[in-house]
Amino acid sequence: EDTVRINLHGSAGQSLGAFCPQGMTFFVDGDTNDYCGKGLSGAKIIVRPPKDSPFVAHENIITGNVCFYGATSGKAYIAGVAGERFCVRNSGVQAVVEGLGDHGCEYMTGGLVLCLGRTGRNFGAGMSGGVAYILDEFGDFVSKKLNKEMVKVYPLVECDDEDISHVRSLITEHEELTGSKRAENILLNWDLFVKKFIKILPQDYERVLLALKRAEERGLQGDEAVQAAFEENVAAGN
Repeated sequence: EDTVRINLHGSAGQSLGAFCPQGMTFFVDGDTNDYCGKGLSGAKIIVRPPKDSPFVAHENIITGNVCFYGATSGKAYIAGVAGERFCVRNSGVQAVVEGLGDHGCEYMTGGLVLCLGRTGRNFGAGMSGGVAYILDEFGDFVSKKLNKEMVKVYPLVECDDEDISHVRSLITEHEELTGSKRAENILLNWDLFVKKFIKILPQDYERVLLALKRAEERGLQGDEAVQAAFEENVAAGN
């Protein structure tokens, strides 16, 4: 990571970092437009407000619509709110953001999204893979914002310790890279905020993960475990 580091100040145009590979890292002190990180292929993008910015980052848009569309790998840390269709068709990027618009994670097939703020409507429509963690601070995400057709919902505190520690480590990385006051506040009041996180997991993806776990418990590894999990799901008619 970080073989090539690009530092930018001000407003970036459309498709910043599109298709960029591993080894490239973008630091943007300002904001980005639509399609930031489109097709990202291993690069890392950090977007944060200028240090002298007077506004509250997690209440304001800092990046545009359709960011990280079709991304296959890489990392993103967005210290502010993203527009609509964040991480649509994401298949591998790991993204932390402080809020997002309508249709977030639509048709997502892989990767991870951690949202530290409010979302728009229709979150997770057509989501068949990957995982999302949402800070449901006001308790209305599942009833008003989530498309429940293909996903299951779990309170983070009821998940494995590995899930909880992973979320906390991502928030720590986000704070270190962006200087996010939102992340800092969550970490300082972790015992309060951890109870408000929920995990979004696609039903089909969960079924495959459980089959894979059973295969590994039988001593299978690598491709053999994957094949066994696939055959189990086919035999079950899934």
